[in-house]
Amino acid sequence: MTRTVAQKRADFRALHEQGCFAIPNPWDKGSARYLQGLGFKALATTSSGHAWSQGLADGGQSRDTMLAHLRDIVDATDLPVNADFENGFAADAQGVAESVRLAVETGVAGLSIEDSTGDAANPLFEIGIAVERLRAARRAIDAAGGDTLLVGRAENFFAGRPDLDDAIARLKAYAEAGADCLYAPGIRTREQIAAVVAAVAPKPVNLLIGWPSELSMQDIAALGVRRVSVGGALARAAWGGFDRAARALAEQGRFDGFEGAASGADLDGFFGRFSE
Repeated sequence: MTRTVAQKRADFRALHEQGCFAIPNPWDKGSARYLQGLGFKALATTSSGHAWSQGLADGGQSRDTMLAHLRDIVDATDLPVNADFENGFAADAQGVAESVRLAVETGVAGLSIEDSTGDAANPLFEIGIAVERLRAARRAIDAAGGDTLLVGRAENFFAGRPDLDDAIARLKAYAEAGADCLYAPGIRTREQIAAVVAAVAPKPVNLLIGWPSELSMQDIAALGVRRVSVGGALARAAWGGFDRAARALAEQGRFDGFEGAASGADLDGFFGRFSE
């Protein structure tokens, strides 16, 4: 089955209407295709995972590089793709609108806009400015047809400002500004999750789980969350295996770090269907 961009966007919106689904984060074409093969219903990019694959720190990619990456992932899979679009690659609302217009043109089914500034001294945009940025993103999406899902992100817990009340106030404001889905990466406890879900209801909430957690998908669904992403966790897991094997070879002259490695024959068998 090959779905059109419009079909993928419609299917993506439908996923947010009921239930709870996992939306894992590939960092390149191969990981995107592999995750599709495992039966996931949608994917989300990871800015950190892709940056590391390019030898860069998270946040070190240009807008053009990010847009090219989005096209690669969209073209690699038949699944809807949500873009981790950082802070829109602009400080002002007009710049965010232009960035969002370009992101929508890549064919993504959704995209998120953060309220982080990149300035360690003042890591979050003042809420009024953050709202204007979300409104600009909303206008850009509506001008393109309105079918791309807009995710509003409150970065408090990632930006060193772990204030749940402020995060909730921001998410409610972003919902009113036109965000279709709300996201406060870094919240972890059942109480925090339940509070965010209740505050923005009936709009759906994305929950990040990028660490070993006692919560299962069933537990998370019971809290009212609609979707669960993993950010750069899959990429970090891959780098963890790489690091252990490479260090064993470099520091000890040992090869036992290759134990548990995927079979080359199995990978060739899976990816052979995509040969150009």
